[in-house]
Amino acid sequence: MIFKRYLFIIPARKNSKGLPGKNVKLLGGKKLISYSIEFALNICTSDDVICISSNDDEVIDIAKQYDLNPPFIRPEYLSSDSSTTFDVIKHALDFYSKRGIEFSHFVLLQPTSPFRLVSDFRGIEKISNESNADMVVSVKIAKESPYFTIFKENENGDLERFVTSPIYPNRQDCPLVYTYNGSIYLIKTNSFSQTQNFAFKRIKKFIMPEERSIDIDYQSDWVLAEYFLNKNNENS
Repeated sequence: MIFKRYLFIIPARKNSKGLPGKNVKLLGGKKLISYSIEFALNICTSDDVICISSNDDEVIDIAKQYDLNPPFIRPEYLSSDSSTTFDVIKHALDFYSKRGIEFSHFVLLQPTSPFRLVSDFRGIEKISNESNADMVVSVKIAKESPYFTIFKENENGDLERFVTSPIYPNRQDCPLVYTYNGSIYLIKTNSFSQTQNFAFKRIKKFIMPEERSIDIDYQSDWVLAEYFLNKNNENS
């Protein structure tokens, strides 16, 4: 048995419906998938492994340009709209486990979140080491709040507050709430194997700013990503 530190998993399936071909679409003169590959290469050590999980020939060709040879072509049953990220990760971990390679943690890097910094990962890694959390995840401060602006529909079809008590008269008085920004997940492999659907007991957060929390699913997200990329280039 070979024990490694981190498995960096970059999932990039073909034929996204929200924004077709987004993983290989040019953003700032660079293919979207390249941002995540280059990020992983910047922080990867000899004790780590980078795994591109894809059924897209173009993504696989791009990975090879970085001297990364994807260890498998993702099966089609894990490449549909109904496929879950949990199952994709489990498939990757099982692939290496069957070959006698185990990892203490894995790092999920979704290619739709291109604006990570190495310092973001170092911050997440520090929290993980100090807290022994099951998962440390990047988040952003949510604009919408279950204490103020998020409602649910009751049995009568009426809207009611998601959190009914206490009632806050001003948004500024509400407790801060957070949402995953999709950028970096650092997860203990043992914790993952003992749960389903990321239902961990101990989750810690790492806050990233709005301009680096873009998660590209639709054309409107792409336009916003281009805006922040251009703005950053203007200020550099």
